[in-house]
Amino acid sequence: MFIGRKEELSMLEEAYSSGRFEFLVLYGRRRIGKTSLLKEFSSRHKTLLYSAQEKNDALNLLDFSKSVQDYFEGRFFGAFADWEAAFSYITGRAKASERLVLVIDEFPFIAMENPSIKSILQHTIDHGWNGSNIFLILCGSSISFMEDEVLAHKSPLFGRSTMHLELKSFDYLQSVEFFPGYKNEDKLLAYGILGGVPCYLDAFDGRKGIRENVALKILREGSFLKDEPLFLLRQELREPAVYNSIFEAIAGGSTRINDIASKIHEEPQKCAKYLRTLQAIRLVKKSIPCGEDDSSRKSVYGISDNFFLFWYHFLFERKSYFELIGAEKSSEEIFRPENMNTYMGHIFEGICLEYMLRLARLGRLPFVPEHYGRWWGNNPVRKTQDDIDVLMRDRAGERIVICECKYRNEQFGKVEFETMLSRRSIFPHAREIWYYAFSKSGFSGWVRENEAAWNVTLVSIDDMFSDSVRG
Repeated sequence: MFIGRKEELSMLEEAYSSGRFEFLVLYGRRRIGKTSLLKEFSSRHKTLLYSAQEKNDALNLLDFSKSVQDYFEGRFFGAFADWEAAFSYITGRAKASERLVLVIDEFPFIAMENPSIKSILQHTIDHGWNGSNIFLILCGSSISFMEDEVLAHKSPLFGRSTMHLELKSFDYLQSVEFFPGYKNEDKLLAYGILGGVPCYLDAFDGRKGIRENVALKILREGSFLKDEPLFLLRQELREPAVYNSIFEAIAGGSTRINDIASKIHEEPQKCAKYLRTLQAIRLVKKSIPCGEDDSSRKSVYGISDNFFLFWYHFLFERKSYFELIGAEKSSEEIFRPENMNTYMGHIFEGICLEYMLRLARLGRLPFVPEHYGRWWGNNPVRKTQDDIDVLMRDRAGERIVICECKYRNEQFGKVEFETMLSRRSIFPHAREIWYYAFSKSGFSGWVRENEAAWNVTLVSIDDMFSDSVRG
């Protein structure tokens, strides 16, 4: 069953119905669901769909020739002499009265073997397809290639696309469509383990509990997710050992570049290069305190994919041990309350931010924030380093939202409430401040009695799944 991607499908349908030449550049990291999206769209419309493979140019041209000729003729009569001849044939067969959807999936596999195809395609668009009834879609998993070699100014195809779309992970609320039978707390837990990658979410069996799924779908020998991070890194990168070490360091709490370099015994400059690569493939993110300049020296790095974080946090270092004790006992050890609550604490902050951004898009916050994210730095009143789980502010810093997020088995109580309020002193120039308190285990009676007096909104896990946050 195809889940989600309603906005993306709507975009494709709008382009299909435009009545003019359209050229979509679609890209996104591996496993994110690009091919599934294209297949779903193609099931609704007659489509010439070709998926390139990692092989030489002649063989990809041969396969493309077969796909094109089968679409137009219903038979194969021989490989085209070159790509120019293949595209010229399509130009001659396309009808002004009939929409032709041409999808080339994994375009980088062709262009890396034959860089001239970009110029050939540019010439074909300019002199044959522009003004036609063709809808061209180029798709690729190499984000850097699609951005630098297809969309960028230096590319022959620059300025030819009529739209581009980077397919991204689902947020927590979109992800739970895979688990309609789960309780809300388990839905959060599933998202915390798997993240928003459809392929990973689909691997779990919604009829089984979370712990059983982890044992069967992640820890058991031969399961799809058991070594997925290793396989993906080997596909994407040339030195997976160094990248493994970086992931392990970040998952273990080393988030500043000097700390990462020290942990893996590499020079900071070398680490910076590898981190940029991981950012480019959307597996690592660089963060600065909310509201500070991009050049801030307080920058930290985090693993942006929840499943990679889970895998490197729990499995990578202890892989041999878990294989010895077996999948079921390994799952029991991982799910000890102290282990999972610590792991989910950081994840929960990110989920709370996703919730707040949903409210912002729906116009349900007191103002539209220009800056948002975590904040850390000096608290002048407490005279110590402090941090805010989620901070949102306008451009001038005059209107502020402070969020406190607690994922633990105790209620959010008076101490946490007063700590949250104390952070007002960090922003002496703010004219208005609102507070949002998030809690896995609910709120004490004292907190509920005092929320209105201090401009505090209390948010439970059930609130995070209510209809009011669905767009």
